[in-house]
Amino acid sequence: MNFKRFALLPLATIALLLAACGGAKDTASAPAPGPGDGRPVVITANDKMMYSLAEIRAKPGEKISVTLSNTGSMPKQSMGHNWVLLVEGTNVMDFTNAAAQAIPTEYIPDKFKDAIIAHTRLLGPKESDTVTFTAPSTPGRNLFVCTFPGHFQVGMKGVLIVE
Repeated sequence: MNFKRFALLPLATIALLLAACGGAKDTASAPAPGPGDGRPVVITANDKMMYSLAEIRAKPGEKISVTLSNTGSMPKQSMGHNWVLLVEGTNVMDFTNAAAQAIPTEYIPDKFKDAIIAHTRLLGPKESDTVTFTAPSTPGRNLFVCTFPGHFQVGMKGVLIVE
């Protein structure tokens, strides 16, 4: 019996597996879009119900990736945060009132889905989420808000200025 052949068999199997995993890349399929696809904008939210950034400037049609991080320590059920960018001209009071009732969808009201350009998920302490979107193609001002009940009303808002 030739023991050298048996000793090399596991090494040959590992080499084949590694070659299959790291071989030529399929150029026919594009990679899935990820958080790095747009210009990165980082915003933090905290237990004081404030965004770290109240203004974002963008060019018409610019792709942007907003990452929201909840740096607070209070539980999500009492101090969750999200970031919701609204279509210009949306009645923000009607929107946030509807959002306060949208508990099953984490304060994203289905009734106003056409008024939302982009949004993160609702975040608890030490959580982050990234959303990538394309800025409106025409200059204007689009509000962004936290839809957790009461947060917009105490100042958790900002504006995307497209110019």
